[in-house]
Amino acid sequence: MPAFDLPLTELERHRPDIAEPADFDAFWTSTLKEAGQTDAVVSVRPVETGLRLTQTWDVTFRGFAGDPVRAWFSLPAGADEPLPAVVEFAGYGRGRGLPHERLTWVNAGYAHLLMDNRGQGDQYGCGGDTPDPHAAAPGGPGPAVRGLLSAADYHYRRLITDAVRAVAAVRGLPGVDPGRTVAVGNSQGGGLALAVAGLVPDLAAVLVTAPLLCGIRRALDLTDVGPYGEIAAYLSVHRGAEHAACRTLSYVEGVSFARRAQAPAHFGVGLRDTVCPPSGTYAAFNRYAELTGTDPRKEIHAYPFNGHEGGDAVQVRRQLDWLEAVLGERRR
Repeated sequence: MPAFDLPLTELERHRPDIAEPADFDAFWTSTLKEAGQTDAVVSVRPVETGLRLTQTWDVTFRGFAGDPVRAWFSLPAGADEPLPAVVEFAGYGRGRGLPHERLTWVNAGYAHLLMDNRGQGDQYGCGGDTPDPHAAAPGGPGPAVRGLLSAADYHYRRLITDAVRAVAAVRGLPGVDPGRTVAVGNSQGGGLALAVAGLVPDLAAVLVTAPLLCGIRRALDLTDVGPYGEIAAYLSVHRGAEHAACRTLSYVEGVSFARRAQAPAHFGVGLRDTVCPPSGTYAAFNRYAELTGTDPRKEIHAYPFNGHEGGDAVQVRRQLDWLEAVLGERRR
């Protein structure tokens, strides 16, 4: 797929106006206040994985509406001091899978929590273990369109709340330094990590690649693949629903969360990405922290000939080096 979005020189200046609802902050304050009325962690059970250098636990924590959400929590075997924690969010249609699938962060010496995606897990990977008991509102079968006609009923209201609660959960687990908690994700996971950065003011860092839910309205005009394609397909049938859908989507717009974030931030983007168009990533990067009165460390890496895979393992290595430097500065 050739490059299809704005040229890089324009992307680097791309700061679009975003239609934020007047009650954006009140909506999320109320949502998170309701979810935070009880302790996050429900249970922590050790898991035998066959891995000698990693210890893993099956964690259940309370997410949106107190619903139980599953996660894998791992520590380097023999860790004897509190470690910085990486909370990782999985991609669209994927669940937490099996505990030995994602080992990069724990092998790098971090505590690692991989959150399950409620009501997802059936499109690729090795499945998930968290149902979504609130998925009956009007909308299509895919997560991106579940409850699309109402912000209160929308799937991503629940999933973003789960993501914020995952941070609260990991901070209460043994072996974690709660002051050094990091949000990480690619694609949908990147959108969730960015939302967490905008909703959790004391996050230590955020690392996102090709984040979903950024520049949503423009993305719907540019691409008909992936989650945006599901939304477009739904609106092609429900022809009078565009206004309600766009209002709902404005409450989960990643650029709005980015404007409210203040943690150091590392971004990655493939300039041929037709799943999450690069203009959305740059919009979030360019407007990052603009409402906070802070000037956090941030950087972005663009891959001109890559699509949704972005920099792949090259980007991961850059993330590892960058995060080590950021957390080292924070500790001094």
